[in-house]
Formats: sequence, C-alpha cells, structure tokens
Amino acid sequence: MIRHIKQFRDKHPFLFFMAIGMLLRFIAVLFSKGFGMHDDHFLVIDVSQSWVDGGDYYRWLPGTEGNTGPDGHSLFYVGFHYLFFKLVQLFGIYDPQLKMYLVRGIHALLSLLVISFGYRIASLITDRKVAYKVALLLSVFWFMPFIGVRNLVEAVTIPFLMYGTLILLRQEIIRKGNEPGYHITSFLVAGFFLGLGFSVRYQTIFYTGGLGLALLILGNWKGMLATAAGFLSSVVIFQGGIDFIVWRQPFAELMAYINYNINHAFDYNTMPWYHYGVVLFGLLIPPLSVMLLFGYFRLWKKQFLLFFPVFVFLVFHSVFPNKQERFIIPVLPMIIVIGLAGWESWATASRFWKNNPKLLTSLWLVFWIFNLTLLLTVTPMYSKRARVESMSYLKQYEGIKNIMIEDVNQRVIRFPPLFYMKQWPHTYFFMKGNNYEELNRWLDWENPDRVPAFVLFYQPDDLEARVDSLKQFMPGLVFETYVKPSIMDRFIHWLNPVNANESIFIYRNTDIIPLKPE
Repeated sequence: MIRHIKQFRDKHPFLFFMAIGMLLRFIAVLFSKGFGMHDDHFLVIDVSQSWVDGGDYYRWLPGTEGNTGPDGHSLFYVGFHYLFFKLVQLFGIYDPQLKMYLVRGIHALLSLLVISFGYRIASLITDRKVAYKVALLLSVFWFMPFIGVRNLVEAVTIPFLMYGTLILLRQEIIRKGNEPGYHITSFLVAGFFLGLGFSVRYQTIFYTGGLGLALLILGNWKGMLATAAGFLSSVVIFQGGIDFIVWRQPFAELMAYINYNINHAFDYNTMPWYHYGVVLFGLLIPPLSVMLLFGYFRLWKKQFLLFFPVFVFLVFHSVFPNKQERFIIPVLPMIIVIGLAGWESWATASRFWKNNPKLLTSLWLVFWIFNLTLLLTVTPMYSKRARVESMSYLKQYEGIKNIMIEDVNQRVIRFPPLFYMKQWPHTYFFMKGNNYEELNRWLDWENPDRVPAFVLFYQPDDLEARVDSLKQFMPGLVFETYVKPSIMDRFIHWLNPVNANESIFIYRNTDIIPLKPE
C-alpha cells in the first residue's frame, strides 16, 4: 500500500497534497467542534440562528427593541448562514451539532480552494517543484485546517482574495509577454471576487487597494479601472443592496463600521507597530518564518503585483492602534506563496547553501518537528468545549426564560453560545466587581419570569462559598452537572492564563424547574 501511495505521489504530486489537505480538514470537520474565538460564533452563528427562530437576540435589525441603528456588521456573510440554516431546517435538520458539521464541511471545501489557488499562483512565478512545496505547506501548516473550518471572516475571505489575485497575475504576465489571452473582462471578474472578499471582511479593502495601486504603478491603468469597476459592482450588490433592503439606506453598515473604528480605535488592544512582525515570526514557526519573510521581501520588485498588496495590508494594520492576531490571517497564505518562491530562488543559487545542504535540511527538520506536533494537536481540537457542552446539556429543558453566568473571578464576559441550547433566554452576568446587593436591583425575585432557572458557575475557585452566597437569593439551587474543558483548552490556558478555560458547574433553581426531565 505504501508503494502505491508513493507512486501516486510521484505521478500526481498536486493531487496528493490536496488529498492530505482534504484529510486533515475532514478530521477538523468531525472533531474540531466549538469555536475558536468570540467573533466566529457570536457574530455569525448565534445571530443568524436567532433570526431563523423568529427573533433578533443581539438586536442587529431595525424594529427590534433596543436597536439604535446599524452596528457596523456586514450582513453578507451572516446572511448566508441565515439562508443556510433556513434551508437545512426545511429538510428536518434542527440539531445544532449536526448543523455545525455541515457548516464546517462547507468551510473545509473553501479552505481547499486556498491550496489550489496558492499552487496556481506559485506555478506562475516559480518552477513546478517549488509550487508543489507551496501546496504542501498550505495543506499542512499547523493552523490551516483549524482556521479552515471556522466561521472566522478573516479566513473565509482568503479564497476570494486569492482567486482575484490569481486572475490579475495571469493577465499581467500575458500583457507583459504580449501573449494571446489578454481580456479586460478578466479584470472585471477579478474585481468582482475581490469585492466578495471585501463583503466578508471590510479591512481587505487595503489588500485590494494595494492590488489596484500596483497595477497603476506597473502601467496598466485600464486593468486597474476594470478591476475597480468589477469590485464596485460586487460591493454595490452585496453591501449596498443588502443594506438598502434592511435599512432603506445603502452602505449603512459600512458607514457605521467606519465611524465606530474611528471613534474606538484605542478601546482595544493597542500594541507597538512591530507587533505583527513578532506574530508572523512565531506563527509561521522559526526558522521557516525567517526564510519566508526573507523570500517575501526579496521578491518585492520582481513580483511587485503580489508583494505590494500584502505590504499595504500589513502596514495599515501595523499603524492602526487596535491590533489582534487574527487581523492578518487574510494575507498569511500569500506570504507563504511569495516567501517560499523567493527563498527557494535564492537558496538554489546560493553558494553557501550549495556547500551546506545538511544545514538547510536541519532547518527544515526543525520546522517539520514543531509543525507536525502542533498540527496533530490543534487540528482535532474541541475549542471552548465547556461552554458549548453546557448549552447542549440545557437543551433538554424547554421554556427556559433566564439563566445566570456567575464568574466573579473574571471581568471579561464569557458569553454562553445559546445556539446549542436551541433557546434564547435572557442572560444575567455576575462578574468581578459586582456585589450581591446589586442582585436585588437587577431582579424581581417575586416574579418567576425574571428569576434564573439555572446558574452556571465558571471555574471551581471558592465554589462552595459562591454557591452559598447566591442561595441567599435562590435557596432552591441544587447541583446539576459539571462540564469540563477539553484537554487542549486546559493546555492553552496553562500556556497563557488569559485564554478562557472554563470549568462550568451547572446549578438548577428548583423553585423554577423542580424536576429533571425524564
């Protein structure tokens, strides 16, 4: 069997690497349940399912009590999930976990396109052997299968950006070589797909803008204008059109997003300008990260059309005060493509590396040891398990109107993913800095419709004392069950205690729900 696999690899290397990528993403589809961070669940899944259920739990839409206007959320991607959840329920699929298997499967297929487009871009700028290495890296880089199945807009936008880039690169090569096949309509198509990427993630305008400027600098102003026309047509349809339907005002959400970021630029993580350089150094795993960054900058002139948009994107995010690691995900595959092409072109011509092949092999060996270790642990990771499973547990109780999250050791709210509960109860948060006297102002204890049916205690610290304190107000509290975090959740928390690692103890208020369901 091994001999047949080697024969297939030698005869069809690209398909072989695609198969590896497919296998890893299939593993992630099956086992990597939960969500990676706040945005890839609460700004997509919870919102869209609440609309399907006839509500608007997070008050995004006009007419919902408490809504004060557009919040700056693109409705394109979340709207897709709304339509998808509507569709699958027509076929009798209501189970939240089954829905998420399907959602992860769709995103896995999108992630496979990243491998394909990366290989095709690399084939245009370097030899086929290096292009195969690009396909391999995009298939098995430790973070790719995990983010490939997440509802993270920074990852979902990648196939659209890469496809638009591939079209533009191919057309520029044809134009410079005076070869047949140059079509101005191809630039329109490229712009249209880049516009789809923008509709998923607004910040990609800086990548697309970098492409347009690069075309202009390279002397292709007609191609630049055609790309801009395609981009604008896409944005007008999927941003202006959707916002007009919802708000009777085109680009309402986009304008709200711009205004919010201008006014709240310093409200989040303000890091030094070189922060993303440090992130790239670690995320791409040294020594390969150094090799890729060297190769990327080495090709700045020769592959200017590819280099410049990534550079503009990174410069903007480095200058903008709010810096979060996920913000640069959209350009990671392009850095891998350009960086490996640049490194290999230099290493194969370098006398030093020709004289020291074992050193180069050792550098790659170090990378593969770390990468495979991370790949095998992160790919099947059930992220935020405790929060997901606690909601899945409460699903068996119907008609829950209120729950309480008691997390007095933290100031950061850890929202419960109500999608898995299939209900939308009001949630009270009792956090560090609150005091028990405040509960009397929050709740009407004589009104059962206002009292929590369940209290979820996050973390075991001083649990008995915390339960006793709440029993002053809810004497019917009884222990129901304990939900533990996944192994990887605990390990990540050990590495960095800032990361959420909730052990959740569920207590039932017997004054509201006297008995367990049979």
